[in-house]
Amino acid sequence: MRKARIALTAALVTTLGLGLTACDGDSKATEKASPATTAPGPEKESPSADSGRSEGGDSRPAGDVTAPGARLKVGDKAVLPFEYAKKKGTLAVTVTAIDKGTGADMSRFGERAKGLTPYFIKMKVENVGDTDLSRAYVKLRGLLSSGRSTGVSLIGDIPGKCGKESAPAEFGKGVSFETCSLAASHNGDVTGAEFDEGDAYSDKPVVWTTG
Repeated sequence: MRKARIALTAALVTTLGLGLTACDGDSKATEKASPATTAPGPEKESPSADSGRSEGGDSRPAGDVTAPGARLKVGDKAVLPFEYAKKKGTLAVTVTAIDKGTGADMSRFGERAKGLTPYFIKMKVENVGDTDLSRAYVKLRGLLSSGRSTGVSLIGDIPGKCGKESAPAEFGKGVSFETCSLAASHNGDVTGAEFDEGDAYSDKPVVWTTG
């Protein structure tokens, strides 16, 4: 079985008095690729930047990617520059759902997960650039309805509820896969997700919300 761990921000540790990790097994986590799929139909496009060029092997104009700080709804697609294993490309990420789990779902994280409610950020990821980003892994962070971070970072997944899938071995242009980021909250509902990777998005993440 995969290890499941919890990392908490300093503020949450102070409030709850929890430790930094919890695990339910002794084997190393492994990533598995999911089969490539084809986009089932048209999706809503997200706002994009106005000028400039993005870095990376694709050399895509910034006008082709979603602007830093864009606010989207669940179901919207964001086109994002993405780097993995020193390869730079472009991904289209669509958050398809943010589902609420139950406290029982957190049992594999051990005693330290008591009081945490899990949320499953489900997404479709498509390679829309010219760079093969094989085995790439995309993670989104959960946000509370206030727009603030949950303060909890989960390392692992919940099989059957929120599987953490990486891109297939051959992940070229037009290939897509589905994956899920696991979030959790002690107080308040998770109603949003953010992408904050790369210099352009670290301070101005792209955010999806359910409302």
